Amino acid sequence: MKTHPNPSAPLDLLDRAILQRYQHNTRLPAATIGHEVGLSAAAVQRRIKRLRELGVVQAEIAQLDPAAVGLPVTVVVHVDIERETLRHIDAFKAAMRARPEVQQCWYTTGLTDFIVVVRVASMAAYEQFTRDALVSHDNVARFTSYVVLGEVKSGLALSL
Repeated sequence: MKTHPNPSAPLDLLDRAILQRYQHNTRLPAATIGHEVGLSAAAVQRRIKRLRELGVVQAEIAQLDPAAVGLPVTVVVHVDIERETLRHIDAFKAAMRARPEVQQCWYTTGLTDFIVVVRVASMAAYEQFTRDALVSHDNVARFTSYVVLGEVKSGLALSL
């Protein structure tokens, strides 16, 4: 389970400078980051450790090339649900968390209830996903699929 940042522990300029570099490359040596931000390697390591403990750094992951691992098809799906009680919303969230094809899922305001990013091997695999996860879900009223033709920008880096 993810921890959430402590709002009473604000990030200072050095924390932000460290995170700006660290989020793009977690293998960057602390000495290199320290040289760039004006701290010792030990001070950078202590700050990163503290940022992990606070939940500011939630995970350190490898970013994979979807095509290289056999998942070249990306589909952005807008999903509207029928009933919006907490129980129904939570059930749909849990269903999306359980699907390995779902890379990202957001509960939104506006014209659609959920936006889901799905990565699959083929359009046939996407059709199977829609049958298993959307059409058969008793609370999905409708969904609209947008097949990605080309990736312009993708990532998790935040503007600090």
